[in-house]
Amino acid sequence: MTNTNFKDFISDYSIEVVPNSAAKIESFSDLLPQNTRVYIAHLEKEDIRTMVSTAKRLSDEGFTVMPHFPARIIKNQSVLNDWISMYQNEAGVNEALLLAGGSTKPIGELDSSIQLIESGLFDKAGFKRLHIAGHPEGSKDIDPDGGIKNVSEALSWKQEFSKRTDASMAIATQFCFDADIVKKWADRIKEDGIDIPIHIGIAGPAKLQTLLKFSVECGIGASMKILTKRAKDITKLLLPYKPTQILNDLAEYKSQDPELNIEQVHFFPIGGIKQTTNWLEEVN
Repeated sequence: MTNTNFKDFISDYSIEVVPNSAAKIESFSDLLPQNTRVYIAHLEKEDIRTMVSTAKRLSDEGFTVMPHFPARIIKNQSVLNDWISMYQNEAGVNEALLLAGGSTKPIGELDSSIQLIESGLFDKAGFKRLHIAGHPEGSKDIDPDGGIKNVSEALSWKQEFSKRTDASMAIATQFCFDADIVKKWADRIKEDGIDIPIHIGIAGPAKLQTLLKFSVECGIGASMKILTKRAKDITKLLLPYKPTQILNDLAEYKSQDPELNIEQVHFFPIGGIKQTTNWLEEVN
């Protein structure tokens, strides 16, 4: 059951794909509204050529393409410049998600999204939109002690950069399962002077076991209690998780507080692209 604000809240959503799963989709035009922003996740061992060809295909099908640029798998600024040129010249890309990446050890000189920004190469190439990562439950990669000091300082630096760049910016977050955690985080960074719009990450429908596995791998924190509680309920154990509750709650928070800085919803189709788009069709 969805509330009256639900459809407005999820309209103009974005979605993430990886080249391997994208290759199995015959036509994205049959699944997604035209001009939907499609992020392309760059996994550690993925070849840049495969990434660029996936970007070109999606662009040719009429979608706005935003590839990941994970700093830790980019050897140096020369390689970064090559990637930017390939995406631009071969796929018409002018948007990017800049992040450190999940690799524990950098393969070269680059280690953070701040270094990607400081290179000036995206600005020089005239990129129109740059997104950065957000962590409603913190990030052990950035703050190993479980705190928020480093991640907060990094966001403040990027806030200052957002005032200097001509590119539009947004914070694309890791997925979370608890609307209260998201709301408190959004309110806190607002109090810290961060007004970059938030594109909140939401896990699409998936088997509970699959979602628990991905959540552990991605370092999801306290909000995982919602999944583990569900796993203990034998009547729900075999049913796929659907993000209806968190989206209902966030839509309600947004209707009560229009100043809540959540601008869009970004889906991680953990159970598969078709499963997520089928659910979106059902609830719309």
